[in-house]
Amino acid sequence: MAADPGKGTTRGRGAGETSKGGQAVKAKYGPEFFREIGRKGGQAIKDRGLDYLREIGRLGGEATKARHGSEHYAEIGRKGGQNGKGQPKPGAGRSRRPRP
Repeated sequence: MAADPGKGTTRGRGAGETSKGGQAVKAKYGPEFFREIGRKGGQAIKDRGLDYLREIGRLGGEATKARHGSEHYAEIGRKGGQNGKGQPKPGAGRSRRPRP
């Protein structure tokens, strides 16, 4: 279903009904509401630490692997290898200097 830009989506709604989503919330609470949510979210991540981020990343990777299979990651690697042409980008990684 194609949605009219700026009108929200009509998925799961009757004909002519639309949802304004974040626009309605922004109009009701203002942009400061979103800033505060973002600040609280960022602070929560800092409070939980790096180990928490690693754990949720690992769990997300496992969920993706369960859903799409190992071939999904192999395909990503093949595409990356084709686009990169096997050559490192200039300035990427360590520079090679002759040893004294």
